Parts: sequence; C-alpha cells; structure tokens
Amino acid sequence: MMRTHAAVVYNPAKLSVDRIRPAVEEQERSLGWYDTLWYETNGHDFGRSAAEQALADEPAVVIVAGGDGTVRAVAEVMQGTGTPVALLPAGTGNLLARDLGLPLNDIRSCVSTAFSGEDRAVDVGVVELEDETGRRASHVFVVMAGIGLDAEMAENTSAIAKKHLGWFAYVTPIARSIIANRLFHMDYRVDRGRARSTRAHTVIVGNCGTLTGNMLLIPDAVIDDGLLDVVMMRPKGAFGWARIGTRLTLQGIARRSPLGRKLLGQAPDIHELVYLQGTQFEGHFETPHIVDLDGDSFGRATRVHISVRSRGLHVRVPGTIGRPRARLQR
Repeated sequence: MMRTHAAVVYNPAKLSVDRIRPAVEEQERSLGWYDTLWYETNGHDFGRSAAEQALADEPAVVIVAGGDGTVRAVAEVMQGTGTPVALLPAGTGNLLARDLGLPLNDIRSCVSTAFSGEDRAVDVGVVELEDETGRRASHVFVVMAGIGLDAEMAENTSAIAKKHLGWFAYVTPIARSIIANRLFHMDYRVDRGRARSTRAHTVIVGNCGTLTGNMLLIPDAVIDDGLLDVVMMRPKGAFGWARIGTRLTLQGIARRSPLGRKLLGQAPDIHELVYLQGTQFEGHFETPHIVDLDGDSFGRATRVHISVRSRGLHVRVPGTIGRPRARLQR
C-alpha cells in the first residue's frame, strides 16, 4: 500500500498544536500514513508562505487550523492545484465551514474528515484591486469581498476583541457605521451589461451568503454554482436600516423550512437591498474605499474587478457530499 502524508497549516493565535496533534496521530496510525508535517503561519502574509512550503512537500491533504483569513490565504496557494484542503475552524466567523456544514467545535471529527472524507470542488473569487496611485494587486477569497460596512468591520475590530468576544466584537463598528450612514458614489457593471451608477453604504460580493452571527445576507449564494452574488445596501436613514434589519431577520427565519423560503421568495424587493448575480463585477469609487476579503482588510482601492474561478478549490468534507442548499425562488 502506498504511504503518504498530510500537512497542517496552523495559526498559533487561534489553536494550539497540542490540541490537534493527538487526533492527527490517531489517524496516521489507523491509516498507515507517514508523519504529518506542520507549518506555522506568521503575521505578515496570513499563512500564504506556510501554505507554499506545505504544497512544495506534496501532501495528500492540507489541513487548515485557523479562521477564515487563514483559510483564504491557504486557498490562494492551493486553488487550481487539485490538492484538497481540510478545515479545522478556529476563528470568529468560520463562514466557509458553516456553509459546508462542517462541525465547529469537534477537532477529532474535523481531523477524521481531513484524512478520510470526500473532496468537494468549490468556487473561488478572484479580486483585482487598483489604488489611487494606479498600483494593482490580485488576491482571492472563498467567502466574500466587502466594501463599506463589512470592510470597516475588518479594519476596525481588533484581534484581541475577536478572540475574547467572538462575533460580538463587531457590534461597536457596526453601530458606528450605521449611525454615521455615509453613502458613497459608485459606478459599476455586472458581466458585460451597461455601466450604472448608485450611492451605497455597503457592497458585498459573496461566494457564501451568511455573515458573522449566522445572519443570512445573500439567500441565492451557492458555493459551487460558478456565480458571484452581489448585494448593495442603500439605506436612507434609520427607517432604511430598520427595513434592512427586518428583511435580513426574515431571511434567517425563512431558510429553516421550504414553506418559509417559498413565502420569502414571493416577497417584494425593497429599495434598500439590491441583489445582482453574474460571473464578473466591476466597481469604480470616487474616493478610495477599504476592501476586505474574508474578514481581513486589504487597504483602500478606487477600482475593483472581481471574477469567479468555478470550482477552483477542493475542500475535504465528511461522508457523502450533500445536495446544494435550496435557493429562494425570486
């Protein structure tokens, strides 16, 4: 029998190796694999260099122990290689793990899935950013890209607060942003449609649809459908935010049953929330705005171009891969 090995890319600020190692060694012995190789992330690149080292050693699977930011950095390296990643969620949101239905507080189960689960191909968002000097940079995301509120949350919430308070750490930056209610002007285009203009408080381009706190923001987002789902928040004062809050609450309740999804799908659209869907999104802002990818800030940009790499990343999931989550009928 051919023997192989696993790799673990871990964020020591999120999860201690001592908590992971016993479960990993148990799987090694059971399956006859070589010793797992371990790669610690650093604070400079979120885990990209650790992932590059792991990939160079040709593992059968790369286990990512950390939050969505660490997963994003590893995905940037692993996408397109065919080598699967497995998730050991240890962050604040763990949004990719939630979307895939993975256990959040069961190290042994997650490690077992890493060694013996099935591979599911999921989409990857590709973002090209341009700042006011014309400098360009390219990155990927697996959950969502945000401009506005989502980006301010990433920029203004400390790692210490997230570690001790979880998603409650976002309450203060959310409240400040809502009270200020600063809208920005944006020219945008989806796919090859005509250019449009709008004023928005927040723009989110999603691969997954659920926010921190398990709030359903984008009901139609499916992680492997080859499409990007865009939502624009355009509130006019406190009443507009109340309408947004009510709709998001209803979406969270409705997804729990087929009848609820059907009823919400028949509800009229509201001006404050605009949903779009396509394979490409382009945006140009009058003033530079912070852009965040999967919970980490990537600075200010004046232009963004976002595309989707259909099923570009293989993720290890348990048992038989389930059917895609049902969409709301719109």
